[in-house]
Amino acid sequence: MLVAEDNQVNQKIAVTQLRKLGCTAEVAANGLEVMEMLPTMNYDLVFMDCQMPEMDGYEATRAIRRRERDHPNCRWKVPMTIIAMTANAMQGDREKCLAAGMDDYISKPMRLSDIQRALAQWNPRQVGENASSDPGT
Repeated sequence: MLVAEDNQVNQKIAVTQLRKLGCTAEVAANGLEVMEMLPTMNYDLVFMDCQMPEMDGYEATRAIRRRERDHPNCRWKVPMTIIAMTANAMQGDREKCLAAGMDDYISKPMRLSDIQRALAQWNPRQVGENASSDPGT
């Protein structure tokens, strides 16, 4: 997994929650780092913060989708699954994420149950057998 998040506290929370679900994750601090890291590893999916400096999650997602469309042999699985992570939980935010090319949406603060649901839907083989079942963590 790749977690794109500029806030260090949120980075640690996301990585810890993914670890509880039996997943490993690397962190990118902005969309530019995502674009640099995607070709270097075989990531299963990206948890993408929407508001980041330098290149936000919307712009990074559009760049990923453009590269997938224009270069079908790009160096990551196509299409890359992108799950938005955002503190914006207002009406229309989910639609804005999907319109940018993201596959799903999780609002912050992220709950373990939300991450588990997204993984079960988008990447079921990654959900660890010994995952915590505490929905509040």
